[in-house]
Amino acid sequence: MEQEVITARELCIGYRTGRTEKPVHERLSFTLHAGELTCLLGANGSGKSTLLRTLSALQPPLKGEIMLMGRPLGRYSERERSRTIGMVLTDKTQTGGLSVSELVALGRQPHTGFFGRLRRHDRARVDEALEAVGMTSKARSRMAELSDGERQKAFIAKALVQECPLILLDEPTAFLDVVSRIEVMSLLHRLAAEQGKAILLSTHDIEQALALADKLWLLSREEGLRCGTTEDMVLNGGMERLFVHPDIGFHPERGVYLAQTESLRRVVLEAADPVLRYWTMNALRRAGCSAIPDGGDNRPETPRLQALSPTELILHQGGKKRRFGSFGELFRVLSR
Repeated sequence: MEQEVITARELCIGYRTGRTEKPVHERLSFTLHAGELTCLLGANGSGKSTLLRTLSALQPPLKGEIMLMGRPLGRYSERERSRTIGMVLTDKTQTGGLSVSELVALGRQPHTGFFGRLRRHDRARVDEALEAVGMTSKARSRMAELSDGERQKAFIAKALVQECPLILLDEPTAFLDVVSRIEVMSLLHRLAAEQGKAILLSTHDIEQALALADKLWLLSREEGLRCGTTEDMVLNGGMERLFVHPDIGFHPERGVYLAQTESLRRVVLEAADPVLRYWTMNALRRAGCSAIPDGGDNRPETPRLQALSPTELILHQGGKKRRFGSFGELFRVLSR
């Protein structure tokens, strides 16, 4: 049976000023399991940061109770929480003068006490964390010398040495390039599985979330929080309802959000290769055309496009046949 690391039922989150309460979300119910990577998705202002702050005990819930490892979160002391919850924030802290190993060693403070004296056991945990995130070779490098991706790995290692069952991350890939985003997300997925951590992160990186998250938490002002396995949330329409915008739609066959261009013309598309078919449809969509599958429209006046290869595109229109050697040539004709 999967271990429940954190659970909540009928939770209300928000802010309290004096006697005034400002709820952000009410009646939230969820569970985080050990060994799973969960991605929290939602628009800016949907309450993602408020939820993460509540789960980390940085602010109390307005109503309801959060159970952490079977015990109410509110009953944990500060030191107990630091041994149970690891946090990785987006804010760039002033750590440039520290070496990577010194930064990671700070994560042992919940175990070493105020003076932070490292014993052999603690140094072994630091070395293990550096190895787990692939930063052993950078142990003596200064934080100021690292790339953004390497810095994020160092902070993840710092959370690992706390030996917490729960790790929360606030947009850990926000400032990273595409390679670093993939590396960090893949690392977190591996750490959850190999070390049995429950890892929850907020992100706007939809592509990597759909590829690597075991579970999705979809948070919106309109529908609150919906949780489920990634593929279930894609196929049951959850992703389509996450961002409500008349000009943007989710395409479940590709796992992406795209602008909804107005289709003024229909084009029958013949393309055997699935990759070529997708990018031909992409070109047609930009040109204001909707691709109709072969056999879907047999009227002679409807244009027909054969995509045989990227350099062999044949357009049948008005009884004439035109050949194009590139999408650039084709697009100039279609966009007129």
